[in-house]
Amino acid sequence: MPINLDEALGAELEPTEFSWTSSDIQLYHLGLGAGSDPMDPRELRYLTDGTPQVLPTFGNVAQSFHMTKPPTVNFPGIDIELARVLHASEAVTVPGPVPPSGTGIAVTKFTDIWDKGKAAVIWSETTVSTPDGSLLWTQKRSIFARGEGGFGGERGPSTSSGSPERGPDFEVAISVSPQQALLYRMCGDRNPLHSDPEFAAAAGFPRPILHGLCTYGMTCKAMVDHLLDGDTGRVGSYGARFAGVVYPGETLKARIWKEGDGFTAVVTAPERDDATVLAGVELVPA
Repeated sequence: MPINLDEALGAELEPTEFSWTSSDIQLYHLGLGAGSDPMDPRELRYLTDGTPQVLPTFGNVAQSFHMTKPPTVNFPGIDIELARVLHASEAVTVPGPVPPSGTGIAVTKFTDIWDKGKAAVIWSETTVSTPDGSLLWTQKRSIFARGEGGFGGERGPSTSSGSPERGPDFEVAISVSPQQALLYRMCGDRNPLHSDPEFAAAAGFPRPILHGLCTYGMTCKAMVDHLLDGDTGRVGSYGARFAGVVYPGETLKARIWKEGDGFTAVVTAPERDDATVLAGVELVPA
């Protein structure tokens, strides 16, 4: 059986050590559109040599940043073909600003596995610490594995948009450049779905699509810039669910609500009947 619940649930992977440099941070931020106005001091904070400020969403990609091959989904009690997997959600929590360079040790464990009948939803949590044990960030991720349900697990809760039943407090445009996916793929995701028109067509898309984690990071940057005075150090946590595709060259719209101590948002593509691309976006200031 591809999913063995008894073996998978609570399984912890071997620690993984990785490093990053300020140049990696600069490339990541460029992949999200930083520097669109090269005369704006707030934009240049993302691209400073040696000491750029760091969006916490870098923590969601830091381990895979230098990968050039597709990942596998083969873990204790979990053996699934990558083609069956859809990225469902991402989140990151930081106790303080992410350093512009450093070394992290990541420990991943599987926290929940839900049986949706025709599919499985697999949740993992990764804790990243410095070699001396100081916490850098905690990452949570869920994947949707088509055709992998029916293993007898709990169904888990249903998801909803969670948007307040009132008009948004803020609306922010997010411009996606025509070459956005070609640049962002240098951050570790070389899937040809994001770069090869023929491959994208064979997968049923009219043209290559943007990486979900790029939309995710661009939205975090837009919210930091418009709500937190462009200061990444003011972010305590951020997360979102992936709800649809984005095409390079589009302009997205983030509808944002102030809720308690934080913000919630939904991101749509106005040019395509306002199709939702990110749902359940949550940013909580530190």
